[in-house]
Amino acid sequence: MPRPIGLRERLRRWLFRVSGPEPTPIRLGQRRIFVLPTRFGLAVGATLMAMLLASINYGLSLGFALTFLIGSVAWISIHHAFRNLVDLSISPGRSDAVFCGTPARFGVVLHNPTLRPRLSLKIWPTGVPNGDTPFDIPPEASAAPEVAVATHVRGWLQLPQLTLETRHPLGLIRAWSLFQPDQQCLVYPAPEADAPPLPHGDDPRPGQGGRGRGRDDFSGLRHHQPADSPRHVAWKTVARGGPWRTKEFEGAGSQAVWLDWHHLPPAMGVEARLSRIARWVMDADAAGVDYGLRLPGTNLPPSRGPAHRHACLAALALYGLPAGDRRAAQ
Repeated sequence: MPRPIGLRERLRRWLFRVSGPEPTPIRLGQRRIFVLPTRFGLAVGATLMAMLLASINYGLSLGFALTFLIGSVAWISIHHAFRNLVDLSISPGRSDAVFCGTPARFGVVLHNPTLRPRLSLKIWPTGVPNGDTPFDIPPEASAAPEVAVATHVRGWLQLPQLTLETRHPLGLIRAWSLFQPDQQCLVYPAPEADAPPLPHGDDPRPGQGGRGRGRDDFSGLRHHQPADSPRHVAWKTVARGGPWRTKEFEGAGSQAVWLDWHHLPPAMGVEARLSRIARWVMDADAAGVDYGLRLPGTNLPPSRGPAHRHACLAALALYGLPAGDRRAAQ
């Protein structure tokens, strides 16, 4: 049952006109841009008020001139800050799948259709402390800044509401807009940190089976030992931050590796099973062997390569989720 929307949330949605994911492209019209003075702008305003009162009290003609000159510049900066955002259009960019616990990076494409550059822009998820680096958009060009979003659960992650802000040209005025492009990123289960070695063929016992130490065919991975040859270390797994593994070979030819849900210990929970299989997928991919995946309701035949790795990890990421969330991962 959906949670009822509070009065504050209703007011925020009415004021900023953002109530959820929006179809793209999103155009920033004048009704979607908000302008307020910054703290520095308020301090300048208070200083100008003091200068005006002093000029009135002492009849200082130069004081009036300086006060109205600085006030005019500040007033014009409101117009420039507003024009720095108006008419920009936003479209979804690239968002590669990530493992749970690793920040998802959403690419957001901002297009500037006008002949004037857009300067000193910042974009970040609403409600998160602003620490992004300013960027510019040349005339009649596009920019694709990345927005980092923390991941905590597997599955599809919706891009949250974003804030686009500028304080150009003088830092006196803050102009900003809120929007939420309809964009998602797939989050894989986090691989188990210290999983057992890969299962061997259809053997339900990971790391067991007749294995030799020959050099003809790959037979599996095992825990690294100090005496192992550096040539047999699974360096791809180490480079990805995984544990040290050593490749084992046998002379009689190796079978395809099956990563089977039903061969895991019965006491393991769902997330622990998915985490272990995710680690095995990465280990098998790093070793360059054919591997298949068996889950309840899913059977992916043995293969290898980036497309097969993504298909297996996507099946793990979407396992057990509601039907509406288990759409095909492109």
